[in-house]
Amino acid sequence: MSYFAPILTLGGLGILFGLSLAYAAKKFYIPLDPELKKVVATLPGANCGACGKAGCVAFAEALCKGEADLGLCAVCNPESREMISQILNLSSKKRVKTVAVLHCQGGNRVKDKFIYQGMQDCIAASLVLGGQKDCDWGCLGFDTCVAACPFGAISMDKESGLPVIDETKCTACGNCVNVCPKKLFTLVPVKSKIYIACTSQDLGKVIMKVCGVGCIACKKCEKVCPNGAITVVNNLAKIDYSKCNGCLECVKVCPTKVIKERSNETQTYGA
Repeated sequence: MSYFAPILTLGGLGILFGLSLAYAAKKFYIPLDPELKKVVATLPGANCGACGKAGCVAFAEALCKGEADLGLCAVCNPESREMISQILNLSSKKRVKTVAVLHCQGGNRVKDKFIYQGMQDCIAASLVLGGQKDCDWGCLGFDTCVAACPFGAISMDKESGLPVIDETKCTACGNCVNVCPKKLFTLVPVKSKIYIACTSQDLGKVIMKVCGVGCIACKKCEKVCPNGAITVVNNLAKIDYSKCNGCLECVKVCPTKVIKERSNETQTYGA
């Protein structure tokens, strides 16, 4: 009998607290704004955080209050963006569709300058003398970008030791851009045909020593471009996509094949 008293007491308290919470939830319930409901239902629901908010509901609330720009949602397709614009009576602006690219093709071609035995994470590894790779600018290969992508658009290629981006899945949310400690990812216009697979600003002789496939600042691309879309700044080729017409002349003359042509499907590196 002594066992039943505490059981009944705890059970009774549980029921009492449950009923109290149910009453409070009903008493203090605040109905959602109909507009907010519609916006939440129209948003992709990815909760990727690329907009800078905690999730799609928080972003929808900011939209309804006029505290956020619809263009901040990189995942929202044009149809959904148009629907939300109509719900909130916003002027619909066309957004330039972009996709992530990786500016590195060193990977396993670059030797390690020391044996790293810490956490298998690029951010953690970069805190130890800038990372274990001989190239201070290149990919460390610890899958941090893979884990950061909420859409499964990035995977690691074991042969090259580099991330591979599946453009059919990439939504340009920018998570990989933000998480990479070496700043190797950027978002480029989907219509663009080329990108530079390097971020190193080292001299050409250093590049040839550590990986052999980076930009050596030879300026052949700059000279051959008919539209002045490529310039070499700080030993690194830069592309002005507003001037590039996709003629691919720069790709043809690049001695280290660091100017890559996008496949518009899956980017592979180190080839």
